[in-house]
Amino acid sequence: MESLVRTAGERDVLEAFLDSHRQVAVDKLRGLSESDARRRLVPSLTTPIGLVKHLAGVERNWFQHIVAGRPRDEIAGDARGGDASWQIEDSETVAGIIAAFEEACAESRRIAAGLPLDHVVSREDVDDVSLRWIYVHLIREHARHGGHADILREQIDGVAGA
Repeated sequence: MESLVRTAGERDVLEAFLDSHRQVAVDKLRGLSESDARRRLVPSLTTPIGLVKHLAGVERNWFQHIVAGRPRDEIAGDARGGDASWQIEDSETVAGIIAAFEEACAESRRIAAGLPLDHVVSREDVDDVSLRWIYVHLIREHARHGGHADILREQIDGVAGA
């Protein structure tokens, strides 16, 4: 990925880095059993499957709710990315969480595609932000949780690295 965008424009670079981090989240969850995906190795609710479910909520919050202006009750799945987004129901599966995350990311891409990086949106809790800022914020969020996922995966089965 990185070599493909080293000389690309700003938007291509931002999108490529965000997509790379999105892929890491999925890759760290794929291949785990349902029970290993739910293993809590830290005091918080953080689990490999919970990380991906949480990131789906973060994607929906930023792109579907904040950028597209959809009411949260009209968005399928968690659209906040808060504490509840870490909780996994017995009926939820690794495949289902990955599919929901990938669907949320595809919708994020679709929403952002028609907007310039300077597009500004209002938030309920703080000052206005640009789409550029949202991209950087989500790169940071995904990178942070990708690191968590890497550590959890290494603890579970010894798989390390990207």
